[in-house]
Amino acid sequence: MSTACGPDAEAVTRGLGFDCHDVSPVASVRFPWDLAHWTMPLLELLVVAGAVFALVHAVRRYRAGDPVNLALWWASLVYLFVTEPPLYFPEWFGLDKLYGFIFAHNEFTVQFMADRLPLYIVAFYPAFSQLAYEVVRALGIFRGRGPLAGSVAVAFVCQVFYEVFDQLGPRLKWWAWNPGNRIVNHPALASVPMTSMLLFASVSFGALTYLVVRLAGGPRRGWSLAWRTVVAGVLAPPAMAVAGIPSSLFDGNAGAQAWILGAELALVWVAGAWLIATSRADRPPASAFARVYPAAYLGGLAVFWLAADGGGPAGSVLYVLACFAAAGLVLVALYRNERAPVPG
Repeated sequence: MSTACGPDAEAVTRGLGFDCHDVSPVASVRFPWDLAHWTMPLLELLVVAGAVFALVHAVRRYRAGDPVNLALWWASLVYLFVTEPPLYFPEWFGLDKLYGFIFAHNEFTVQFMADRLPLYIVAFYPAFSQLAYEVVRALGIFRGRGPLAGSVAVAFVCQVFYEVFDQLGPRLKWWAWNPGNRIVNHPALASVPMTSMLLFASVSFGALTYLVVRLAGGPRRGWSLAWRTVVAGVLAPPAMAVAGIPSSLFDGNAGAQAWILGAELALVWVAGAWLIATSRADRPPASAFARVYPAAYLGGLAVFWLAADGGGPAGSVLYVLACFAAAGLVLVALYRNERAPVPG
């Protein structure tokens, strides 16, 4: 038995329908019609297309003199490769006793790192970071209230758009959490660890956006932009650790941790919703990416939820409905402001 496929990993992957001993160490490719659920290739298409769309948009912004989108696109990948390998293989980094085995992805069309990292997850980081940033930028929050307020709004947009995906994944067996991991995966809201909901789905992307805007904003090119992009991606994970300190003080008391994480999530909701609701009317024109992709993403996830017939653990339907409603109101604010006349 390899160290990368211990008893916990073996149990989780067999629950998903495959054996973690029988994987390709570097990369593997499958036919889309051979995947475990029909939503999986459609999810891949939705996310990979979004990443490509985001890159095209970022290059256009860069050529127009704004490097932030392009820096954020690449910083998201730096952040990915800093955070994901320790999550998949904690024993490689001496973290197995600290974190243990956390989760496993199912087998998708293209997979890397002993089938632990699907291509669509690689694409998800830049696609999703651009989705949230472009929505908030189009609402004029960065222009009117600065990088910090804009990044808080990004954290809120990430929360409501991401959780409609995060609460669905285990149900359709896109991935599975290790239920035996009491260190990281508890407390949970239904099937989703609350640390993931707060630290990954909001704090990390908000911090990453703030770092990119502060470090890479302005007329930057070449190596100056490159190293700032890398630094932003590397510094984003420590922000998650800082936000996780309050709940970690009550390690072993899942009830207290749940209340603290819930309070922090509530702060994200209240602050972000207020910023969105009071966004300025004199905002920049919304890009084609902002007008099209967030709605396409939300619509695609709505279809997947309506067709959710998987056998995995269900997420919190009430929380998902709240996220769908909030995400829909964000889009309403975006399209309403798009039609509003710009003063002067």
